[in-house]
Amino acid sequence: MKKNTKFTVIIINFLIFGLVFFPINVYALIDVTNQNTSVNAKAAVVIEASTGEILFGQNETEKLPMASTTKIMTALLTLEQPDLDEEFTVDSEAIKAEGSSMGLCEGDTVTLYNLAGGMLSASGNDAANAAAVKIAGNKDKFVEMMNERAKLLNMKNTHFANPSGLPDDNHYSTAKDMAILGAVAMQNPKFKEISSKPYIQLNFGNPPYKRTLRNHNKLLKLYEGCVGVKTGFTDKAGRCLVSAVEKNGITLICVTLNCPDDWNTHIFLYNKYFNCVEKKTTVPINNLKLNVVGGIKDSITASGQGNVEYIVIKDNSVIKELTTKVYTDKFYYAPIKKGDIMGKVEYYKDDILISATELRADEDVLDIREEEKTLFQKILDFLRINE
Repeated sequence: MKKNTKFTVIIINFLIFGLVFFPINVYALIDVTNQNTSVNAKAAVVIEASTGEILFGQNETEKLPMASTTKIMTALLTLEQPDLDEEFTVDSEAIKAEGSSMGLCEGDTVTLYNLAGGMLSASGNDAANAAAVKIAGNKDKFVEMMNERAKLLNMKNTHFANPSGLPDDNHYSTAKDMAILGAVAMQNPKFKEISSKPYIQLNFGNPPYKRTLRNHNKLLKLYEGCVGVKTGFTDKAGRCLVSAVEKNGITLICVTLNCPDDWNTHIFLYNKYFNCVEKKTTVPINNLKLNVVGGIKDSITASGQGNVEYIVIKDNSVIKELTTKVYTDKFYYAPIKKGDIMGKVEYYKDDILISATELRADEDVLDIREEEKTLFQKILDFLRINE
């Protein structure tokens, strides 16, 4: 594609059902069913994973301890490292951690992948500390990495003080922030693979040998479609759970903090809010007319590449708009080949970019000078090209 001017923007609106806007504050109750649902938890939220839209929120921005759901961040950072299968000896001090353990001992050989597996299955505090020291040199520097990533993810009310989730006054998050983190983590293929397994086989020890660890997340067996992500518990935080469920191409993330009956609460919320969402498909942009300079035609058509699927809230009285922005040049120089990229199409829902596709030429347009060449000139050009 030959670019000659700055992109111009064409705005196209598709009417779809959307969200009712509710004021969000520490004690807000959000419920797209307008039934004022509440659950027995200090804080809870259900979001649609692709956009982060809140379907249900109860004290979802209240700062609370989140226990071992912390390890979602620790495992994500671990799995983003290079050389995940490189063996090394664990730091003998790092593995001396109170609470849950994957069973590391002094002198054990392990890999970062196995440590992530130990965090997401057995919720190993030893695994979290060992990974932190290996990656950053010490736990404090790793915690800085955790907080930096939280800022990048717009987790506005989160602060990490350790890699494992042990109680600390400066270690807290919110249901909403943990849902954001859960949705991002589940986009990592290795993270999703590990957290979706009721059991995982890992290889570590001195010398390493295979052993099987059970995932603490019982929802993997209790609820069809559950694909992750992490449990947590301390006396201060209570029972904490971040979970993800996929149905009909839609992923919902549910978070409860300090919820005595978290398994049944998540099942209740999924049963309720999967009935509130559905997948739709955009009408493709076809035969968009574009101006051509120096060609045998003064215009050409271009089309978007494929449909875009998006999630909408059903049975809502307020109509929202899916906005499509089409970026093209004011004109294009010939020659143009069928399939050449002529621009792009971006799809937005509530100002959130949900997808983008290319605009490609539907046909060829010859250069007028090429068309006017004599047969003799064309033969000479062919011979020059093939010398």
